[in-house]
Amino acid sequence: MNLASIVSSVLDFYSLLIFIYVIMSWFPIRDGVFADIYRVIGSLAEPYIGIFRRIVPAAGPIDFSPLIALVVLRYLIQPVLVRLVQTLGL
Repeated sequence: MNLASIVSSVLDFYSLLIFIYVIMSWFPIRDGVFADIYRVIGSLAEPYIGIFRRIVPAAGPIDFSPLIALVVLRYLIQPVLVRLVQTLGL
């Protein structure tokens, strides 16, 4: 397994975390194990999603920033990083 595939796998996992965070936000989770999981995932996802929340205003009750964050991660950041690692021969 080369470094490019590791970088790609890590970014795939982070995309999955963001997706799970968004889905969990639709449900009222106040306490218990799911609340702890939600807080941990949120602490990992919010710093990245927060960048897009500052740029993209919410459209009423709908927040499109997680969707935009996922699209940028999957179709801009991931290919560039993987190509960079491949080009550098790492």
